[in-house]
Amino acid sequence: MRIDKLLSELGICTRREAAKVAKAGGIHVDGTPERDASRHIDPDKSQLTFMGREVTYQKYTYVMLNKPEGYVSATDDKSLPYVTELLPDELRRRELFPVGRLDRDTVGLMILTNNGQLAHSLLSPKHHVKKEYRFTSAEPLDKGAETDFERGITLADGYECKPAELYLDETRRAGRIVLTEGKYHQIKRMIASRSNRVTSLERISFGGILLDSALSRGEWRYLTKEEIEALESQG
Repeated sequence: MRIDKLLSELGICTRREAAKVAKAGGIHVDGTPERDASRHIDPDKSQLTFMGREVTYQKYTYVMLNKPEGYVSATDDKSLPYVTELLPDELRRRELFPVGRLDRDTVGLMILTNNGQLAHSLLSPKHHVKKEYRFTSAEPLDKGAETDFERGITLADGYECKPAELYLDETRRAGRIVLTEGKYHQIKRMIASRSNRVTSLERISFGGILLDSALSRGEWRYLTKEEIEALESQG
């Protein structure tokens, strides 16, 4: 792989910037200055440093983000900030995108990656990847809601949801919902089908990966090797 292409894919710099840094002696391959950024190297065998920083090549990047309220996970609404604006420039240059959407007022776990094939697979209904949410509602949910969710709620537009798991606390105004699909505003519409409304919603798990409690709203971290493997096993 060309050095400038590798650095560009990792979001470290543009190809033009790589050429300038190389000519200035800022790129080293196996400890030797490399003045030609178009040179091909094997990233698995060669040690590459950029301005004194060792560069490790990974084809795909995986990030966990604790989404705060007020950010959107789709570019449809240009008037609101997009979730990738919470990431540093280097990660933004890698063109990461969310695996699935969260509404502007829904918070919590988002997985972002540049692995489009895996993202598409994880969101495919045939793979039944579980998403878990914590919610509160305006009024207590009626008796029998748990059973109805397990059977599959029918929404106002006639759509029949797949079976879901509903766990309520003693007030019946708060609890958890586990889905294997992700239709537009689905949880809000499911609760609305009970003549009720959602007052807060947080995603706490995706594909068995839990939201890291050490992350405050708006903070992020890379997925661990084990978390990546867990996602790949479901895709």
